[in-house]
Amino acid sequence: MTYPTDRPAVWFVTGASRGLGLNLVKHLLERGDHVAATTRSADRLLTALAGADTTNLRALEVSLTDEAQVAHAITEATERFGGIDVVVNNAGYGILGAVEETSTEDIRAMFEVQLIGTWNVIRSVLPQMRAAGRGHIINLSSIVGLLAFPGWGLYSAAKFAVEGLSEALASEVADFGIRVTVVEPGYFDTAFLTDDSLALTEASSDAYPAIREMIAAHQAMPGTQPGDPAMAAAAFVEIARREGGPLHQQLGSDSSGLAETKVDSLKAEILAGRDLAHSTDYVR
Repeated sequence: MTYPTDRPAVWFVTGASRGLGLNLVKHLLERGDHVAATTRSADRLLTALAGADTTNLRALEVSLTDEAQVAHAITEATERFGGIDVVVNNAGYGILGAVEETSTEDIRAMFEVQLIGTWNVIRSVLPQMRAAGRGHIINLSSIVGLLAFPGWGLYSAAKFAVEGLSEALASEVADFGIRVTVVEPGYFDTAFLTDDSLALTEASSDAYPAIREMIAAHQAMPGTQPGDPAMAAAAFVEIARREGGPLHQQLGSDSSGLAETKVDSLKAEILAGRDLAHSTDYVR
């Protein structure tokens, strides 16, 4: 069993001052769990938690791309709470723009946060989880980590990388009693589509009018998303508590439906290309 039943669970949540991360932290504190929450601004996190009982909270200002800071945060959380049961790698941001419009700086910044930041947390926490013979790592992907849409190329590329990391990690740590889940949310009613969390590529072009229209539609979307972030927070606890379950977990009916479409499409492509694929083997 990876989730404790005889004491409050200890959670380490990144990107905790906004969006799904903030909703998860609120939910965990209400449950009486212990939470180490990373943010770029502890003041912003504590302001967002005004009115909540933060007795069991350790707010940590951390740059996740700095390996030493991440290691120090894991140590602080361990010293405060005695160990870490569940890690939720949630930190990140979105970016919209055509592949042609995406700069090298955009690419580096996105992968630094989404991939290297996640990797830093995983490397820092795994030694204690291996020693304990238990633990659960939950990595936040997105439905666009399974299928990409025009204008989401860079964000999708980073989330596809998180998917690959998670699949490999799950196989590597299973024998240590450590579980891995990659969560693929759809659209939730958070600040993700606002200027606080959604960037645009600096360059833009008249060559991609459909992407300009898509960006305008997304900028007008806040408040109309189908997903309830409070329900998502409860779902994270359910994921952590269950003993089995899929490596991939969609959140939201939109995400679930799109994932089914992707699987059907991929299978059709595999079958259509099977003869050519087999034709490249040696004839023995």
